[in-house]
Formats: sequence, structure tokens, C-alpha cells
Amino acid sequence: MLASALLVLALKLAAGAPAAASASWIVFSAHPDGTALQQLFRVQSNGDGLQQISKGANPATDPAFSPDGKKLAFVRLGSGIFSIDLDGTNEKRLTKNGRDSYPVWSPDGKQIAFLRPHKKQWTLFVMSSTGAREHRLPQAPPGGRPAWTKDGKAILLPTVADVSRVDPRTGRILGRVDLQAELVSSTAAAVSPNGRSVAYIGRRPLTGPPDCGESPCPMFALYLASTARKKPLKIANGTGPATWLPDGKTLIYVTSGKLILTALPGGKSTTISMDEHLLAGDAPPAWQPR
Repeated sequence: MLASALLVLALKLAAGAPAAASASWIVFSAHPDGTALQQLFRVQSNGDGLQQISKGANPATDPAFSPDGKKLAFVRLGSGIFSIDLDGTNEKRLTKNGRDSYPVWSPDGKQIAFLRPHKKQWTLFVMSSTGAREHRLPQAPPGGRPAWTKDGKAILLPTVADVSRVDPRTGRILGRVDLQAELVSSTAAAVSPNGRSVAYIGRRPLTGPPDCGESPCPMFALYLASTARKKPLKIANGTGPATWLPDGKTLIYVTSGKLILTALPGGKSTTISMDEHLLAGDAPPAWQPR
């Protein structure tokens, strides 16, 4: 049973905020009843239908929708990658490496790309959507959270310096885009559907309280780097990693216990608000494709 705090969900729309033509499901990681063990939840983009969809002894995070919007791939920390139906049924284990992260489906739904540590670096792997034939792409550079191109002919891989477009069979670099961004972590970066923008967590010029040893604590924000801009654009302070909506014009992320949808560049925001102690801000939410 969900606590009563989970059953109360208020949808607050800022003036001029982007509105979906019809409700889609958003899946995110949160702490049920305020416990430390985070699980997957879903809510409709209009604020209806809040429901916990995963259970288990290991935390669930990093959700990603299948192209048809009916299934999810996700990570159980310390256990591997799993799949599950959107209603929480038919959970299946796909990998057994406890550090596998950031699964993402190919456009045809037949493959899943993900990250796994290899020689102390995050390395790109690919497997079938059933977990078969998992293999490392040996020519791919070390990088962060992957994304498939719309035609499925390449995987977009953010690195500390650029976005590499790699062959999904070998990892061979097919091209690079330099976005002139200072990424704190490439695993917290989200590549846009066209591969020309990256939403990433970066350091803010200001510093926080002086309680981090010999220097003040660093402070962070969500930024947008793009080939169309000479300087990154700050989206919001103190957020978690973001996810692009399929239109490539909107970001969704977690901040201050809320789900935020922000139209780009510099547009208004839609806020889906709930108990701030529930949402796990270190995990990007997932938006159901249509």
C-alpha cells in the first residue's frame, strides 16, 4: 500500500507552460513511504494515475521506455538490468552485472544499449532486448549515457569533450560533435534526438557553504550545450539528470521534490509536484513515446 502522501498529487501549471496534447506516462524513481529503497513509479503527464510499478529487495532506477511505450528497461542497483511491463507485471532479469547502467532501447525495439565498467571506465555494451548476446563495442570511446539515432544506424555517446556517433555493431566512431561544454560527468548527460544538443550537470560559478574540507562546497546546475550556441545555457539550479521528450524541444528532470518539464530554449515550465522526500533526484525520469 502506498502511504497517503503518495496518493495526493497536485499538478501546478505555470502560465504559458508547455502542455501535452494528450496524457503520456512518466516513469521515475522514488522512495515509497519515505524509505531508503527507491522503486519505479508512474504518473500521467496531467498528474493522474500515480502508481508504484516495481518492488523488490534492490533499488530500481534508470528507467527507459521501449519504442512502443509498453515496456521499460531499468536498473536494479547491485543486480543488473531488468525489463518490466508498464503496469508492473512480467519483470525479467536481462543482465547479471551489478554495475550495469543507463539502458536504452533501439528504435526497432530489438536491442538495448547500456553502460558497464571495463578497465575502470564506463564502456558501451549492446544486447538483444531479451538479454541475449550481450557484448562490448570494442571501438567505442569511454563515455556516458547513450542514445540511439532515430534511424537506429548509430548510437550517440557523450564524452567529456564531445558527442560521438558510433557504429552499434563495433563502436567505430562515425563522427563527432564538439559542444564546448564542461561536463562534470558524462553519465549525467542527455543527448538530444538530433545529436546536436546535450543537457548536462555542470558546476555553477558560485560555491556553497565552507564545509567541504579545505574549500567551499561546489554547486551545480542543469545546463544546455548546443551547436547553435557559443555558450551553455543554464536551465535550472540544483537538479538531477534530465531526459529529452521525443520532440527534442522539451526536457524533464527532478528538482526540489518535483518533476519539471521545460520547453527549450528558455521556455516556460510545467511542474508536477509531490512530496519532496519521495523523488530520487539522482536518476533521470522516462517519458512514454507515442
